[in-house]
Amino acid sequence: MNFIDSTRIYVKGGNGGNGCIAFLREKYRPKGGPSGGDGGHGGNIILQVDSNLSTLQDLAYKKQYIASNGQHGRGNNMHGKNGCDIVINVPPGTIVKDVKNNVIIIDLKEVNQLYLIAKGGNGGFGNAKFKTKINTAPRVANTGLHGAEFELELELKVLADIGLVGFPNAGKSTFIKSISNAKPKIADYPFTTLVPNLGIVKYVDYKTFVVADIPGIIEGASAGKGLGIQFLKHIERTKVLVFIIDINSNDIYKEFDLLCKEINKHNSSLLNKPKIIFLTKCENLNKKDTENLSFNDPFLKISSIQNINLNKAIEMMYNSLQKVS
Repeated sequence: MNFIDSTRIYVKGGNGGNGCIAFLREKYRPKGGPSGGDGGHGGNIILQVDSNLSTLQDLAYKKQYIASNGQHGRGNNMHGKNGCDIVINVPPGTIVKDVKNNVIIIDLKEVNQLYLIAKGGNGGFGNAKFKTKINTAPRVANTGLHGAEFELELELKVLADIGLVGFPNAGKSTFIKSISNAKPKIADYPFTTLVPNLGIVKYVDYKTFVVADIPGIIEGASAGKGLGIQFLKHIERTKVLVFIIDINSNDIYKEFDLLCKEINKHNSSLLNKPKIIFLTKCENLNKKDTENLSFNDPFLKISSIQNINLNKAIEMMYNSLQKVS
């Protein structure tokens, strides 16, 4: 499955059917009263959040959604049939924007959430509705109204409690695989992770939280280099940022500083979130001195391969979440 996190679509509600002008014509009532039925309402376009979806792939291939029109009214007070609704399924975390006015219409976060995005037009009244004591045989009816239409821009920002950030090959994918149900691709070369991965982490007493691993950030990512810029937006919704840094790096502090700078250039408010630093791959720790490391934020040496301090890492993330929830 391709991971697609933005697309544009056109949606239009169906037009309402026209009202009918008709009169009763029965054997013993040659001049019966008005009997024109109302037109049916046009179908609606409805957005529905589907927790089984994690990409906007389907919408990227189908660009137009037009609901059916309501049928016209008929004689004998027969109302036209309403048009059928169209339901468009989107993943949780989909932001819907009106392209013409450049405004956000709705941020769809809740599972099974429904939103009527393009209402069908109302059906017109038949002449039976216009009968009065003065005008007992009206020869007027309404035409149906046009359905609402929009060009929409859909943007997906994954919903997760924890966002993992780090340079390529820092060990993010191995870490999320070790602590959660995520099954990311893992290999010993940069940019193995090409799409965001979500993992559910279980804590004590059936408590859980969601961790997102995004593709590795490189210096200049906020300016379009590498892959990270495409996915930096996916950590905007997270409550806590976890920095994954290889403890065997030539300069741990420089790596942390560069990551912070790229995040700051993308969205400076992200650095106001609580931060945790995990120094990975401590099973391969060389002779360099790491005993005197010091950060302003909580940090921990871990090994995803040898399961060193992983339970402590989960506890730190959970406790940090409790402070901001």
